[in-house]
Amino acid sequence: MSEFKPILAIVIPCFNEELCVNSTAEKLLEILRILSDKNKISEKSYLYFVDDGSTDKTWQIIEELHNANPLVKGLKFIRNFGNQKALIAGYEGVRDIGCDCAVSIDADLQQDEFAIETFVDKFTSGADIVSGIRNSRDTDTFFKKTSAVMFYKLMNMLGAKIPLNHSDYRLVSKRALDIMEMYPEKYLFLRGFFNDVGLKTEYVNFDVKPRMAGESKFNFVKLMGLALNGITSFSVVPLRIVSILGFIMAFVSFLIGLETIFEKIFLHNTPNGWATTILLLCFFGGIQICCLGVIGEYVGQVYREVKARPRYIKETELK
Repeated sequence: MSEFKPILAIVIPCFNEELCVNSTAEKLLEILRILSDKNKISEKSYLYFVDDGSTDKTWQIIEELHNANPLVKGLKFIRNFGNQKALIAGYEGVRDIGCDCAVSIDADLQQDEFAIETFVDKFTSGADIVSGIRNSRDTDTFFKKTSAVMFYKLMNMLGAKIPLNHSDYRLVSKRALDIMEMYPEKYLFLRGFFNDVGLKTEYVNFDVKPRMAGESKFNFVKLMGLALNGITSFSVVPLRIVSILGFIMAFVSFLIGLETIFEKIFLHNTPNGWATTILLLCFFGGIQICCLGVIGEYVGQVYREVKARPRYIKETELK
């Protein structure tokens, strides 16, 4: 019986990465060659770039790489749809082309590409999902490091069990991709989905390198949008908190009402605490607005799903 050599697809989402694409393709093709020489993967393994509506020469370079080497494949969006949509498109694209497992990695290769070998080893040992865990966040700014830690802790408190410092650097099996196909929501939160689906999962620690060229495309607004999407996609705890706050506010208001009636009837003293009244009104008004905001996020999530618009629109695909 011949040894199983899986077809590995490496998914690389790109947005204005003309400075990185050539170098990234060269390094990842070398990884494929090394693993193929070790008989760990099939020689049919390939790269799959997803151009998320770049406005520079990213797609032109991908086309040139494809023409020079058929193991470089790609997909171009008609416009920018966002990193998560690019990842989903990459997973769906390699599933359609054919693969036994897929690894997603950033185009700037800040994630250690040599960890892919360990990912493959754990896959061949029986894992359906292998998640990459950063050893540290030394390369991040203090603000980004702090906000990221708060995000992961908040997600775990709300019920989405995401390992601390897990990014979208992961390996998933064909089985996991088939299950993902059963999830029709348009704003699927991948970090939550792959940790929630229940398949056998392993973890690989890796170091983060300095970015080779260009600048990160993830700013605070995009990270906040990703966080809100993750929370509203995988947890109803905020809605329950809103309900609890509502009961607490009603109870406190009832007590204040009793205190006012008591002073009026028994002490014959009209309350003169206008400052206290204003503070309470501002406090409860702020809570109400916050609660409406939380509810609004969920209503917005439902609104986006009900419209059932496509996750992304393809312009060109290279197979």
